Formats: sequence, structure tokens, C-alpha cells
Amino acid sequence: MRQDPFGGRRDPQGTRRRGFNPRLLILLLFAGYGAFYWISNRTVDPYTGEKVLIDQSIGIEDEKALGLQAYEEILRQERPVDPDSPIAREVRTIAQRLIAKVPQVANAIAAERGTQMAPIWEGFDWDVNVIQSDQANAFCLPGGKMAVYTGLIPVAQNADAVAVVMGHEIAHALLRHGAQRMSQQKLTQIGQMAGAMSGMDPQQQQMVMAAMGYGYLLPYARQHETQADEVGLMLAAAACYDPREAVPLWQRMGAASGGQAPPEFSSTHPNPGTRIQNLEALMPRALEYRQKFCEQAGAAGQP
Repeated sequence: MRQDPFGGRRDPQGTRRRGFNPRLLILLLFAGYGAFYWISNRTVDPYTGEKVLIDQSIGIEDEKALGLQAYEEILRQERPVDPDSPIAREVRTIAQRLIAKVPQVANAIAAERGTQMAPIWEGFDWDVNVIQSDQANAFCLPGGKMAVYTGLIPVAQNADAVAVVMGHEIAHALLRHGAQRMSQQKLTQIGQMAGAMSGMDPQQQQMVMAAMGYGYLLPYARQHETQADEVGLMLAAAACYDPREAVPLWQRMGAASGGQAPPEFSSTHPNPGTRIQNLEALMPRALEYRQKFCEQAGAAGQP
């Protein structure tokens, strides 16, 4: 008898006979495990009120350890500027003002969502460096380790815009986006293992993973960026920076990229136009945060 590629068998006359299909069983088992992993690791995000995927085995201390390891590796490879230089002092000042407002902003956002949150920032070991690089970028790793690249400064043009970017990066750490991405990667690995062990050829596996990327992973990454934009804008406003500088900042960011950004559906980030629309919609609320939490506004003569 000849083996049918779908698990059935054919007799010499070509009649198909029913047979056991181990590939289908493997796919079903992995699908069940993936569904169990998804359901058992869902938790309510206090910042959004939505359920998100965070592997329960990934604790805050685990995130901090991974963040510290990555930070030390980056500083070994990159070149921080003199910590006493004017730019390093200014960036530290911005970071300190933003960090000081984290509890107020985090609790205010949680109250708006009708949720409660654990003050994970209290265990952060905050630190910030300025790294010599042409990149117009910054980051904040889990646990509060931050860096701003010198290439951001000429694009930002002012401290308000730098604060918007740094607030955005701090928001990623506060929202535990790193843990969410690690959990998504594990779910992706389950899918890859299912494809490999079920006998899918490489082209089929690639098609399945592309569908998962465009349908789930990339939209989720863009959602993370939008959430960080919102929390970061409120944080900058509460720290007495002008949130209105966010819009011209992203206009300059778009111009600096030369219009070379990929289409939004295939990107981890919203395109600058979408981002600007979202920020403009958030601006009235950001200005309310500034009026409510910025104790320096009156003294500094800021609107």
C-alpha cells in the first residue's frame, strides 16, 4: 500500500482508506497548549484596564536583571559622554523631573481606568546616560536603566521634546511591555515548534508565521507604542514640560527619516501621521495633567 501525504492510505486499486493522521494530532496538541498558555497567563493591565499576556514566570526582579544585563552590555559597546558635560546634566535633570511624577501620573491613569496597580517603580534602580551616536533615539529598560543618544538632541531641539521622548521610553518600562514581548515570543515559539513537528515544509511555516506577525504581533507592537505615547505625554506634562512640543517633534522625526518608513501594517510603530493624530487628540488631557500636577507652572510663568 502507498502512504497518503495526509495520513490516509491507498490500496493497490487507488481506493483511499481511513488512517491515523499524526500531523493533525500534533497540531491539535500544540494548539491546545498555546490556548492554555494564552488563557492561564492573561492579567489585567492597570494602565489600560485590558487583559494582556504576561508569562507568570516572568517576575519584576527577572525583568530588572535582564534590563541591567542589557544596559551593562550596551555601555560596554557604546561610548557614554562625560557625565559632567552640559548635555548629560540636562538629560539627568529631565529624567529626575519625569521620575518624580511617575507615582502621581500612574495612579491618576489607573484611577481613570477604575483599576488598581502595584507600584513597581519603587523597586527600579533608575540611571541615565547619554551615548554618543547619530541615532535619534532613547530607551528605558525594565528596572529603570535609561539612555539618550546624542543624535536625538538636534531633532528634538528643546528640553520639552526630549522630555516627551524620555517619558515615552519610561512608559514602556512602567507598562511592562518588555515582559509582554517576551511572552509573545514564547507563544510564537510554540507556533514554530508546532509547524516543524507537524511536518510543514519551510514555505508553509513561513506563511503561517507571516500571518501571525501581520495579524497579531505587529498590531500588538503598535498598540504598545500608542500606549507609551499616551502615558509618556502625561508624564512630560505633569513634570512641567510642554506636551504641545510632541507634535512638531514627530513632524521633525518624519522629515528626518526622509519618508523611508515602511507601511504601517508592516511596522512595529505607527506612522508619523497616525502618531500625530493620536497625540493631538490627547493634547487637551495632557494640558489638564500639566495644570493639575505641575507645581512649577505658576512660578515659571509657563502657560
